[in-house]
Amino acid sequence: MSEPSSNPHSPKGLGTASLTLGGIAAGFGVAACCALPMLLASVGIGSAWLAGIAMAALPYRVALLAIGALCLLAGAALLVRQQAAAARCASDAACTSRVTRLITLAGLLIGAILLWLGYVYV
Repeated sequence: MSEPSSNPHSPKGLGTASLTLGGIAAGFGVAACCALPMLLASVGIGSAWLAGIAMAALPYRVALLAIGALCLLAGAALLVRQQAAAARCASDAACTSRVTRLITLAGLLIGAILLWLGYVYV
């Protein structure tokens, strides 16, 4: 049996982006109860719409913290692998673009900040 070859037309960084979005979503759920309303109120934005999200996420706070942390750590590990592959990548090869890696890094940082805020302010 031959090994499956990777599809050259498949989007690069899809796994990293999925893990990053999962970490952001979990961090948003954790921070929705206390940190985000305080942050939004301090800049003059109403946060009453967060009450429903906070009530739904509150019983799962510890699980959301763990899932968010695991998603963000796995996303960061994949981003490091992509960065190393991009450094070795030939100019004609298909590698993850620099813009995609920077957007993913920004998403990982946003997710980490949301998780930290949700952990500290509850």
